[in-house]
Amino acid sequence: MSLTNIFNIAGSGMSAQSIRLNTVASNIANAESVSSSMDSTYRARQPVFAMVQEQVMAAMAGTDRSVSGAGVGVQVTGIVESAAPLRKQFEPSHPMANDQGYVFYPNVNVVEEMTNMISASRSFQTNADIMGSAKDMMKRVLQLGQG
Repeated sequence: MSLTNIFNIAGSGMSAQSIRLNTVASNIANAESVSSSMDSTYRARQPVFAMVQEQVMAAMAGTDRSVSGAGVGVQVTGIVESAAPLRKQFEPSHPMANDQGYVFYPNVNVVEEMTNMISASRSFQTNADIMGSAKDMMKRVLQLGQG
């Protein structure tokens, strides 16, 4: 692995954590939104990450086969909705109450979302620090021949 690959790997990590932060922000923003039906109620969303692997061509007995190699980054393969149950509360005086007097609140756990936000923020910062360290190493390599 060369130093230039580090920038691609850390950059993909930063991009994935940005998407994670955006979904957390969306979840927190909608945590107290109400609806009169279960179908139209906001559901918490989470990104799904997958490792991007380098495809290596291996020569085995004169045949080339594609083999998964080292990881070269991370990608978001999709955003899924939580299957946790929605909060159903009896509030007959609420303007969004249904015929039975119930309103539905999202299945967003704000404490969990804050924990996800801190984790994503720290992961983003770690990837930024890795890029800074790689940049410093590249500078030092260039300075080796100057002395």
